Amino acid sequence: MALKSTKKLLLSLSVAAALGCSTGNVFADGDRVEELEARIAELEALVGQLLRQQQEPAPAPGPSAAEIEAQAEAVAEAKMEELLAEHRAAVAEQEHKHSYKFGGYVKTDVIYSRYSGGPSTGAGRDFYIPGTVPVGGKSQSYFDMHAKESRLNFNSTHNLDNGATVRAFIEMDFLLSGQGDERVSSSWSPRIRHAFFTYNNWLFGQTWNTFFNVGALPENLDFVGPAESTIFGRQPMIRYTMGNWQFAAENSETTITPYGGGGRVIGDSNMMPDLVARYNMSGDWGSFTVAGIFRELACDGCIAGVDDSTNGYGISLSGKFSIGEKDDFRWMASTGKGLGRYMGLNTANGAVVDVNGGLEAIESSGIFGSYRHFWNEKWRSNVTLGYLTVDNDTKLTGTGVTKKASSLHVNLIYSPVPKMDFGIEYMRANREVESGADGDLDRFQFSAKYAF
Repeated sequence: MALKSTKKLLLSLSVAAALGCSTGNVFADGDRVEELEARIAELEALVGQLLRQQQEPAPAPGPSAAEIEAQAEAVAEAKMEELLAEHRAAVAEQEHKHSYKFGGYVKTDVIYSRYSGGPSTGAGRDFYIPGTVPVGGKSQSYFDMHAKESRLNFNSTHNLDNGATVRAFIEMDFLLSGQGDERVSSSWSPRIRHAFFTYNNWLFGQTWNTFFNVGALPENLDFVGPAESTIFGRQPMIRYTMGNWQFAAENSETTITPYGGGGRVIGDSNMMPDLVARYNMSGDWGSFTVAGIFRELACDGCIAGVDDSTNGYGISLSGKFSIGEKDDFRWMASTGKGLGRYMGLNTANGAVVDVNGGLEAIESSGIFGSYRHFWNEKWRSNVTLGYLTVDNDTKLTGTGVTKKASSLHVNLIYSPVPKMDFGIEYMRANREVESGADGDLDRFQFSAKYAF
């Protein structure tokens, strides 16, 4: 019976050691595996020796079989505790060095839209895209439901032996999907939102434009909110952060209006990245950001007979100011020439072709403000106003391009428990083109969201 008990203890020790090898990859390194195997072999030899002593006739007045068994169990238990203590210490060290986290949210949107200027299709039905608001036609209404804004992200942090920290982040959602339909399964494909890593002060990969201050974006049920008047976007970049300063070289892309007007042309022949400098301030009062951008606008054969480039530039001021205990005011004011796709979800292009086949940058300006008020711990509201104006040379662009756009958003949000929101929102938007034709969008939206 004593022999069986000792063997059982040895088996338990071996199993515990094996589990230690497989948990958290603590002993994944070759040196640690060899060390662990050597210690187990040593322990097995020691216990075997004690068992052999138990089986041999004990000379009087030597220890009894029970005493030998107790001694074997004590040695085995001590070795096992020592091994498990080392394992726990190694796990704690690994957890301190590396952490992993999943996050995201599930969101359902129920949307009723009425367009005064004609029919609408595509992404403009999922969220407000100013350039897609139709003008000059007959009124049309739609009812839509979707969960495409739901998103999933993965974040990892690694504290290296040299004292540096590496962070990796990737996120996806299902908006602007090129797949799926509403007939049977609504199988919308995922799209990349963010994919980057940071090392010390450097960032490499795709994330929010450095020119865009996401902290100033209002809390709207619509995906963007005052889309016509905000700087907005994500793209690949290399960014360096130095205290309150940020400097970035980001992916370049030119959007062009042909001479006399017509469909948008994408010029992908830029020879330099878009360059951004940004300064951030924050305190108990809130936060403030100023950012500037300098970029090249180029077309090398993207339109027949056009081989030219020009420069664009802009400045954006934004912030969030605290009001009282919980309320806040968020705002952004931006202006420049050649901002194009950075402003208003590309409501206006960056450049237009002139009569000689050259490029001229298009000037645009946008401003929005949003006040958030907490009625109590569970209820809050946001009121948002936005306005965009574009300075087109109609001799070059024609009269079918956007001259101005605006929007009003009012919502009420209820949070019964943390990270769960139910809300209703009314939005009225207007777009006017250079010919004077315009169109309104009236939208009622209900949203249910749970973040994790």
